[in-house]
Amino acid sequence: MSDTSQGAAAAPGPVTVRVPAKVNVQLAVGAPRPDGFHPLANVFLAVGLYDEVTATPAPELRITCTGPGSDQVPLDRTNLAARAALALAELHGLAPGVHLHIAKDIPVAGGMAGGSADAAGALLACDTLWGTRTPYAQLLDICAELGSDVPFSLVGGAALGVGRGELLTPWQVGGEFHWVFAVADGGLSTPAVYREFDRLASGTDVPEPAASDALRTALRTGDATALAATLTNDLQPAALSLRPSLTATLTAGTEAGALAALVSGSGPTTAFLVKDAEAAGRVAESLLASGTCVAARPAVSPAPGATVVVKG
Repeated sequence: MSDTSQGAAAAPGPVTVRVPAKVNVQLAVGAPRPDGFHPLANVFLAVGLYDEVTATPAPELRITCTGPGSDQVPLDRTNLAARAALALAELHGLAPGVHLHIAKDIPVAGGMAGGSADAAGALLACDTLWGTRTPYAQLLDICAELGSDVPFSLVGGAALGVGRGELLTPWQVGGEFHWVFAVADGGLSTPAVYREFDRLASGTDVPEPAASDALRTALRTGDATALAATLTNDLQPAALSLRPSLTATLTAGTEAGALAALVSGSGPTTAFLVKDAEAAGRVAESLLASGTCVAARPAVSPAPGATVVVKG
């Protein structure tokens, strides 16, 4: 138990935390390590599409979920948000008496870290509700145990993630970047995409992942054109191999005037960097008209990490 938990005041009523989606503006993937994980140079950028996680006192742990794709979200203890609450309760010697309600707006299984966002949101919501005041470094440790993308969901902004992606170094962003995210019909399994990456890379010399200096400069200066020239995703060929129809989506967005297009993370959501808000509207409209996606969502980056927005 942390020494900061003693005497902390619990929130009397519901606590709601808003937590952002992410896009990987660089995802460099190395050959698998002996433990099966792939070393990464993963540049995260938080974007203004959000889930909200509300924690309410309850006799026992319960998960509910609403919003697009909510029927695909597990409502048992395999849910990352449930695992976050259990881990925090165990750390402080508490019973995990909480009802976690997840209001989804981040695409489910879409390569935008929706499940990881929910875990970070649940962790902060429970810490606030229970008054445990866990040191930030400990919260990040719990996040890292839950999954590679979870720490960034807590931090937000922009950051380089190495190791499995969980070891973060914040990066400076010098302006706003405008995006459109095309949501595919159905999801893609991240483990399946990594298996396909390994299959496609079999017999080749996979280089050690390294962050791009040019990309870092583009983010720092807020230069969308320079950023467009540096966007890369080593998982994109694997995602396109498993879902060839995504090629048509990428083409539709590029032809509509996007500065750059790529698969977001492990997919199947595709991301389009655009010049400004007006261009985002045009590209989103064209993507929908193309029939290659089920939704097209404009969003701005960077966005803050997990944030308490309601404290009862």
